[in-house]
Amino acid sequence: MRLGKYFERLAHGRERHKRVGNLSNQYWVSGEGDCIMNTVYDHYDGKKALVTGGAGSIGSNLTKALADSGAQVIVLDNLSSSERWNVPSSPHVLFVEANIVDEVALKRVFFEKPDVVYHLAAFFANQNSVDHPEHDLEVNGLGTLRLLQYASLAGVERFVYASSGCSIYGSDAPLPLREEFMSMHLSTPYQITKMVGELYCNFFSNHYGLKVVKPRFFNSYGPGEIPGQYRNVIPNFIFWALKGLPLPITGSGEETRDFTFVGDIVDGLLRAGYMESAVGQEFNLASGSETKIIDLANMINRATGNSAGVRYVSRRKWDTKSRLLASIDRARDCIGYDPKISFEEGLELTIQWFQQNWERIEDAARFAPGASAAVREVAGTRIEAESSGDR
Repeated sequence: MRLGKYFERLAHGRERHKRVGNLSNQYWVSGEGDCIMNTVYDHYDGKKALVTGGAGSIGSNLTKALADSGAQVIVLDNLSSSERWNVPSSPHVLFVEANIVDEVALKRVFFEKPDVVYHLAAFFANQNSVDHPEHDLEVNGLGTLRLLQYASLAGVERFVYASSGCSIYGSDAPLPLREEFMSMHLSTPYQITKMVGELYCNFFSNHYGLKVVKPRFFNSYGPGEIPGQYRNVIPNFIFWALKGLPLPITGSGEETRDFTFVGDIVDGLLRAGYMESAVGQEFNLASGSETKIIDLANMINRATGNSAGVRYVSRRKWDTKSRLLASIDRARDCIGYDPKISFEEGLELTIQWFQQNWERIEDAARFAPGASAAVREVAGTRIEAESSGDR
């Protein structure tokens, strides 16, 4: 698939879908024969949606899908790890630059009376929370609490909280990871606060009757994610490969992750914000397959023509998971989730996005060494990476 066709699907998805009646014309839906998506798109037409973290990869792609479905979208993002140019330019999109703990900003966005809230904003992710645990608690804990409070007071119809399947299951859960298993033995503040967010959602559901949904993301990747010090492995690997640098492997390289294309996650989020069967549920949004980190590195080096290879560095103390593999049975049964984008196709689309936006990405990428940097040097450049990519 060419990236031009990918964005054509974003720009004309809903109109093309209605004209030809074929859901395969949109990248963020599950494919032909999925007639429920007709109703999903009609549901969002004329609705108002608040998307926190809407300048990130998942948020910007979700915002595009919602706007193309006829929704009015309010994006709340402080641009701490994203860029303004990543927010879709549309008369259906209102952008507010602010932190989710800023009550003045929250009053402003909830004054618009959103029907559905997609809470994707977070202090991301593991190493960042180890370096800055108090800020992690403020954003992921207090920020989530305040959003739930305002959503409840505003009478929001649905609150969709982006949880993290890479976080809340701990290190000892049996594979594939299933929703009923949760661990109290977590290894980073980020993992702790993502679980706290789920627990607050449960409280607001039980005490105030707020309709909440808790999708758990696994290793999201795709167009829209800018590389950086605390970002995921795939954008960072692509960035370094395009600069001709060796890719740092933390560990043996035999570690696996369940990489999930952003379009499949957006499909799951659209369903989660509409289907009654999703209310009160937690479910994994993943690909349901494993990829070795060394295989990922080799694929990216081949696709970009990078001859610098890889280099091995010590695994970080908190990085205790040698494998990640999610069960998607509950999401399939609950909302009809069925990921369609293969890893090879998704990786190709992501590399194309990098190549077509290279100057802006290179200008935005930041790799200052952190307080607990695990990877500090690649071909003479001091950098740090989230090279297991756990969302």
